[in-house]
Amino acid sequence: MSAEMDTIEHELEDSIATLRQAGIRITPQRQAILKFMIASHTHPTADEIYQALSPDFPNISVATIYNNLRVFKETGIVKELPYGDSSSRFDFNTHNHYHVICEQCGKIVDFHYPQLDEVEQLAQHVTDFNITHHRMEIYGLCKECQDKKSNS
Repeated sequence: MSAEMDTIEHELEDSIATLRQAGIRITPQRQAILKFMIASHTHPTADEIYQALSPDFPNISVATIYNNLRVFKETGIVKELPYGDSSSRFDFNTHNHYHVICEQCGKIVDFHYPQLDEVEQLAQHVTDFNITHHRMEIYGLCKECQDKKSNS
């Protein structure tokens, strides 16, 4: 088994343990959605998850996907990324990080810059706000869209 598969299996086991601690039953669909989220680095929408899993789970619905994503979000396993378009994207990586977003195709890539972690402390000190979180997005054109643009 590859190191990536080991990591996916380990994160799946940890996430299942978290769900069980919260009293949530582990169904085959729930496990498949979770495994897809762990393996995906594309920040998928509920519809993209549905499209990927429906061949193996013909009885699964988009509503099932949304309901499970809500459960995962409530237990802290995934983050919802609302970026102003009609469908939210979901991120299994709940650690503090940022996103670079392609303005043309919507691709989202994780970006971490440790110096930005101090922003909340500085903002709290300067403003006397009780800071709960922050979000930063960086926009541009991904390499694929740049290539398409230069070839047209």
